[in-house]
Amino acid sequence: MCGIAGFCGFRGDWKKNIDRMCDKMYHRGPDGAGVWATDDHMVVLGHRRLSIVDLSPAGTQPMVSRDGRYVITYNGEIYNHTAIRKKLLSENGAAAFRGTSDTETLLEAIAVYGLKDTLKMVRGMFAIALYDREEQVLFLARDRIGEKPLFYGILKDDINNRGNNGSFVFASDLCAIAALDGFTNPVNADIMGDYMRYGYIPAPYTVYRGIWKLEPGKILKVKVPFDKPEIESYWSMIETAVIGQKNLFRGSEAEAAVELERLLRESIAGQMVADVPVGAFLSAGIDSSTVVSLMQAQSAQKVRTFTVGMWEEQYNEAPVAKEIAARLGTAHTEVYITEEDAKRVIPTLAGMFGEPFADSSQIPTYLVSRITREHVTVSLSGDGGDELFCGYNTYYSIDRIWNKVRKIPGVLRRPASALSGLAAAAGMTPLATRARLLGAKSIEDMYLRSEIGEGLGLIRRGITGTAPDFGCWDAIQPRRAGQTWMDTYPSGLLEEGQHNLMLMDLLMYHPDDILNKVDRTAMAVSLETRVPMLDKDVVEFAWTLPLSYRQGGGVRKKILRDILYRYVPRELMERPKKGFSIPLHRWLKQKELREWAESLLTPSLLEEQGLFDAAAVKKLWDDYIMKNVWKPQIWYILMFQEWWMKSKIKS
Repeated sequence: MCGIAGFCGFRGDWKKNIDRMCDKMYHRGPDGAGVWATDDHMVVLGHRRLSIVDLSPAGTQPMVSRDGRYVITYNGEIYNHTAIRKKLLSENGAAAFRGTSDTETLLEAIAVYGLKDTLKMVRGMFAIALYDREEQVLFLARDRIGEKPLFYGILKDDINNRGNNGSFVFASDLCAIAALDGFTNPVNADIMGDYMRYGYIPAPYTVYRGIWKLEPGKILKVKVPFDKPEIESYWSMIETAVIGQKNLFRGSEAEAAVELERLLRESIAGQMVADVPVGAFLSAGIDSSTVVSLMQAQSAQKVRTFTVGMWEEQYNEAPVAKEIAARLGTAHTEVYITEEDAKRVIPTLAGMFGEPFADSSQIPTYLVSRITREHVTVSLSGDGGDELFCGYNTYYSIDRIWNKVRKIPGVLRRPASALSGLAAAAGMTPLATRARLLGAKSIEDMYLRSEIGEGLGLIRRGITGTAPDFGCWDAIQPRRAGQTWMDTYPSGLLEEGQHNLMLMDLLMYHPDDILNKVDRTAMAVSLETRVPMLDKDVVEFAWTLPLSYRQGGGVRKKILRDILYRYVPRELMERPKKGFSIPLHRWLKQKELREWAESLLTPSLLEEQGLFDAAAVKKLWDDYIMKNVWKPQIWYILMFQEWWMKSKIKS
């Protein structure tokens, strides 16, 4: 786990700027730093290292291939690199390797097989920058699911002066890009609607105009003079889902559980390999308990597990997690945090994410990462189980509502849906929500409508939908500005309605919210997180499962439970889940945080920004303070404001 950065055609002090970019990512790699540049400094690559495999200097990056053609700076882990190394030695007569790092294996495989074929071969999480010195081409690549972040774009000043060919930049962290001399890219007002709808900024967009997120499963290619990037896919979640559902697993549910357990064991075994201490997050949930069960089942030593205990019983899963750990025989660490511990994290959040991000579970996720890092350098997590194995109650509820609504003729539903605007204007939120859902044309459309919320009315009118400053760069993206996977998902792509909802989440919510949150909060304390359920083989097998193997009879994640109950008693797991959350709605009324919040919501500040409707924000806040009407958009605005104040960027 590391941080990568670089630029092409930069017209300034290249050494000072690459060092500054790397310094901004110190938390991603505190064990060392490296820089490589072409003789003319046209291409510069930087790296921050968190040593996990091969702690020696032989694993140092940027790394040059044995033949001298390729240079790589890379963030992540290749779990099957030993097998790939053996393949290289046996099939190609490769000379002995210089070290034991997965970086060297990856680099030499690219030299033999090419980048695209190598990426199809690897199992892992990664963000890669690769420079081909012979062809003078820079490649960027991101892992299949989106575990590791990668941002890229062009500096605004260079866009306004195309005669200088521009400065192409990339990094693992937006803060590193924003630290460059000459960075004046303004806030991308076109994404405000999506941010206020979801609480995060969906890929390929970022908070800045002209700066993008490389999407999962993609390769970007840019040649001298580095001004016309091309993007292609080497793996597609949509194609994987469609192919899987056309080729359903033919065995019984019990046989499917056996095969899934085999694949998970293989994934977990590969992800437990490291030259530093490894542990796992453990909650009272099905997903993390399954991962820990399979870790302990194939470990000769006690697995290190970590749980954060909350001060309020309604949010506290620690006692159940402790029982699970005792049953499995792990070396368990349980640390209780206070309300003050959690509150102190809030002002630091903007610095972790580099752009506005408002999933409030970021707070306990950071706290459990911080505690875990005191004991280990790598931690496995159970993320992915809900999206792959139909774990969210929302999937069931939307499916149930749609199956009722679809029976009502459209000529009757459409007029009812038209009431949504009137109801919202009158403050009749429940009626507005029902009317909005009534207008749905499909289950996918209903899911989309359920996500809309009330954030759009808080945005200053007229700021979105304007012509982007970076039209030449918008052209490389497949969707118009402000349009997400949720908006463009093809209705009825998969036969089962709930499968479509799962796929929609895996395309956007999972990489841009869940994996984003886990990566940023863990890397803020230099902790590497690994997610066994997102292994390529596990994901591809999961999409071959019938819906009935994932859920039915009111039981969510049936197949995971079939595996878990071989290790943990059923009665221990079948308890109401409390969730990994905190009572923000109560905290923000207390003196210290209320003062912090109100300092960010002053009308003069909002007017100066010009992004939010100051009167609408004031009403939202007043309703919360005086009428106890809590809406998540309050937190969305506060996280945006905190980021904006720290970034000093104005639109």
